[in-house]
Amino acid sequence: MKYVLFLFVGLFLVSCGTPVPLTDSIRKEFGLDNEQAMAKVQFKTSATIILERSKESGNQGTTSDGTLIQNSSKEQDRIIIPIGTDCVFESFDGENIVVRFEPGVGHTISFGQRAGQSSGKYYLLADWTKKEGGEIEYANSTYYATTSSGTAYIQVIKKKLQKTKRKDRVVKGMKV
Repeated sequence: MKYVLFLFVGLFLVSCGTPVPLTDSIRKEFGLDNEQAMAKVQFKTSATIILERSKESGNQGTTSDGTLIQNSSKEQDRIIIPIGTDCVFESFDGENIVVRFEPGVGHTISFGQRAGQSSGKYYLLADWTKKEGGEIEYANSTYYATTSSGTAYIQVIKKKLQKTKRKDRVVKGMKV
């Protein structure tokens, strides 16, 4: 029974692919240069992406008996895209790749190559000049990606399949 379990686990592990970063060399190797080819590929995130936004409001005043009142409220909205989350190709935005994580208008995120990096990975694109984090548009609202989200890039699953067909023939030899 142990051997059957080991055989099953071994076959399962062999059938799994390896996540690799999407790069230009992968795109060239597999001919992923048009939208039809990209639409057939399953993408995944390499790291957790956290998008945050908050609204603050408040007012000050006094009550009828002269007590000072300060009223404030804060509303926070977070979107968490865990590591390994599946996403699909939406479109090209110049050299960048736009992917979709869920249905709905504007539920897309752009990934692109960083200037000066030789790795060729497609990283999360955001405006990192803001103090709140990387500014990004998601679901028609402005969110700020956390700094740890800046390390996220898109991956593809790559499998190596090799078929070998072998034909053996045993030669019996000859006698006089």
